[in-house]
Amino acid sequence: MTVLLILLCAAAAGLYYRQFHNEKEEYLAAEYESSHYNRALYRGDLYSADLCVAAKDVDMENAPDTNTLKAAALLDVEGKHTDFSYKVHEKLYPASLTKLMTALVTLDSGADLSETVTVSANADSRKFAADEQTCGIQEGDSLTLESLLYGLLVYSGNDNAVAIAEHVGGSADKFAEMMNEKAKAIMATNSHFVNPNGLHKEDHYTTAYDMYLIFNACLKHDKFMEIIQSDSYEAKVERADGSNISIEWEPTSYYALGEAKLPKSGKIIGGKTGTTKSAGNCLILLDESDSGKPYISIVMGAATKELLYQDMTALIEGISDNE
Repeated sequence: MTVLLILLCAAAAGLYYRQFHNEKEEYLAAEYESSHYNRALYRGDLYSADLCVAAKDVDMENAPDTNTLKAAALLDVEGKHTDFSYKVHEKLYPASLTKLMTALVTLDSGADLSETVTVSANADSRKFAADEQTCGIQEGDSLTLESLLYGLLVYSGNDNAVAIAEHVGGSADKFAEMMNEKAKAIMATNSHFVNPNGLHKEDHYTTAYDMYLIFNACLKHDKFMEIIQSDSYEAKVERADGSNISIEWEPTSYYALGEAKLPKSGKIIGGKTGTTKSAGNCLILLDESDSGKPYISIVMGAATKELLYQDMTALIEGISDNE
């Protein structure tokens, strides 16, 4: 009887221990979960919450003929909605759309736009080929960083891009590293930049969606908005010999120049052009619907200038159909 009593007591003690131990483990687990997995880190908004998302092609009524281009998109900025997309994640050459990233890195760097920049031999317009767009700056010229930005975005100067890169980054190569770091920071992870102007290189590429991300980030800067709405810009330049000249730069967009008919609906605010043989004809714009809502429209890789503006007009006129 004594032995039986001891065994029963031992069993009861074991049962109590296991129950207490399990309850303690459950308590500790619950306490850990409440203090770790309910943190804001797990409840926070996703990065894309303020962005238009385009996981696949999206069609729309009266869309552009996709046989005439390589990629295109129409994005409702305020509604965070993709109204149209075609091959927006396909790797493409950006040509001078690259200069949007050059502007973004410069504006985000906090550089003083009133600073005077002295043009190096690398940025001398005479070093570029005849078919490569330049603003006409020369070695030894002095002008403000702000003026260089105007020439970069309004007239698409390849020379200005190099002058900006050397001033902000120390060299064009170091500036390209800054461009790639910025691309990662804004989730434009399908892009790679090797120069600040977009002159063709095999390992210099982007996508239409990444260009949307870059352009959208640029639009957050008041100075950028001011520049892309300019009808023209007159730069004050001091030459190496001490003489002073003025250089006037006009927009490259056929819409702004009156060489392409404006869309029947919607309003064009401003944007950026880009053209090389490998990239084709590219254009990205900030538009407004007739009710004032902002949209971003992109066409990349159009075969001709005529088709580029034909396709872009179809996108902009499609805004009213989607409101």
